[in-house]
Order: sequence, then structure tokens, then C-alpha cells
Amino acid sequence: MAKDRTTTSYAILGLLTVRDWTTYELAKQVQRSLNWFWPRAERKLYDEPKRLVEEGLATADREHVGQRARTVYRVTDAGREALRSWLDDAPAPRLHEFEGMVKVFFADAGTTEQLITTLGRIEDEAAQRVETIRGFASGDTPFPRRLHLRALALPLQFELEDAVRRWAHWAALQVAQWPAADDAGSWDVAGVLDGLARGESPIIAR
Repeated sequence: MAKDRTTTSYAILGLLTVRDWTTYELAKQVQRSLNWFWPRAERKLYDEPKRLVEEGLATADREHVGQRARTVYRVTDAGREALRSWLDDAPAPRLHEFEGMVKVFFADAGTTEQLITTLGRIEDEAAQRVETIRGFASGDTPFPRRLHLRALALPLQFELEDAVRRWAHWAALQVAQWPAADDAGSWDVAGVLDGLARGESPIIAR
């Protein structure tokens, strides 16, 4: 990877190999697609194409649509080659940012009601994301030639979101049995952990 060139640099390059975009269009496309597994601040998405132009990996052309001017970014041959070369690099270890789990981790500072509410919100969000993915699978794609990659990637995202949904539902049922958030009472803590040590998950419902 070139010095100071980030994964986001290559993500933008990848989108530019699909078609030409304005920065606004790039930001919206990232929200629709990459944001599921590579969330980035929108400001960074507006800055990155300019850096790619400075490196000669993209071009920026000023165009007019009626009275409105816009800048359209296009990938260069050097940009395509940089992306192709980057695909040889080993992926960085996965990161998983999940504020709800931070609240679960420190739930013993509050009440079981707070924890159950958090779990309910996690379940609802995951269920919504599952439905969104189902919509992606059944909806039209603006890039038919890339449909095989959508079919390859969506099952993993579906399984991840559905696992979160099922876990949150299961977890809320368990917490409902606890006397307090800092006291699990007679809940079978050892049984859950022993099962996991054997590779057996207590979460069964699909």
C-alpha cells in the first residue's frame, strides 16, 4: 500500500472503476453500499477524491448541468493499476464498532430495565437491517454486470445482522430472569459458558 493511502482511498478508487461520479454521488453510494462494512465520515469521502487526483489516480473534470457546475471524477489507468495491485495485499484484521455492545458490557452500572431496553433497540435495528438486505436482494441493481458480487456479499451481511437480531432477542429473555443488572441470580452462567467452550451456542431460534 502506498504511503498515506488508506483503505478508503482504494474503496473510492473501486467505485470509480464502476462509473464516473461527483463527490456527492460518491458519498451517497458509499452510504448505500460500503457503509454496511466500511463506515466513514462523510467529510472524508469528500476529501478523498481530491487526494486521488493529486496522486494521478483520478481526474477531475468541471461540467455544467444547466446553470449548475459540478466536478466529475474519473479513474485513470494508474488508478486501475493501483487498485488491482492493492487486491494482492492481505486484508487488515476485522474491526467491529458497536455502541450497543459497549452499553451491554457496562450494564451492571444500571438496571435490568435499561439493559432490556438496549437489547430491544439492538434487535429492532438488526431486524430493520435484515429487511433492507432482503430489499437489496430482490430489487433492481444499477450495475447488472456486478450482480454476482452482490450475490456473494449479501449472504454474509444477512447472516451477521440476523445473528445480532437473534442474539438480542435471546439476551433480553435471559436478562428478564435476573434480579438485577449486577446480579444474575440463579441464571445458568456456567452452563452458557461451558456450552460455548464446547462450540455450542445457546441461541437456537432462527
